[in-house]
Amino acid sequence: MEQRTHLLTSREFVGEPVKIEEGYAEVKLKTREGMRVDEYDLVHGGFTFGLADYAAMLAVNEPTVVLGKAEVKFTKPVKVGDELLAKAKIVEDQGRKKVVFVEIFNQKGEKVLEGNFYCYVLEKHVLE
Repeated sequence: MEQRTHLLTSREFVGEPVKIEEGYAEVKLKTREGMRVDEYDLVHGGFTFGLADYAAMLAVNEPTVVLGKAEVKFTKPVKVGDELLAKAKIVEDQGRKKVVFVEIFNQKGEKVLEGNFYCYVLEKHVLE
C-alpha cells in the first residue's frame, strides 16, 4: 500500500516505513548519537514516542490524520545504537476517530513502549 500521509517526515529522527497495509504499519528506527541525553547513552523518550506516533499515523494512512491523545507506557530504556521496530494496528474504528495500538521492540525483541494513540481524520488539513 502506498504511503498517503506525513510524506515529509524525517526518517533520521522518527523512522522509516517498512510495511504499510490497511489498518497496519511497521516503522523502523536506528537510534544515533544525536538522540543521547547522558553519559550512559540513554536516548530521549521523545524519539521513541515520535516513532510510535509516526507508526500510528501510517496505520491510519489518511492525508489529514492528526493525533489527539496518547496513552503510552515506556517499558524499557532505549540506548544509542538500538534498532527499534514499531508495530501499529487500528484496534477501534469509529469513522473519523481511530484508536491505534502501538508496540515498539528493540533488536533483541524486548518491548520498549506500548500504548494507544487516538487519531482523528479531519475534513481538511489542520492548518487550513
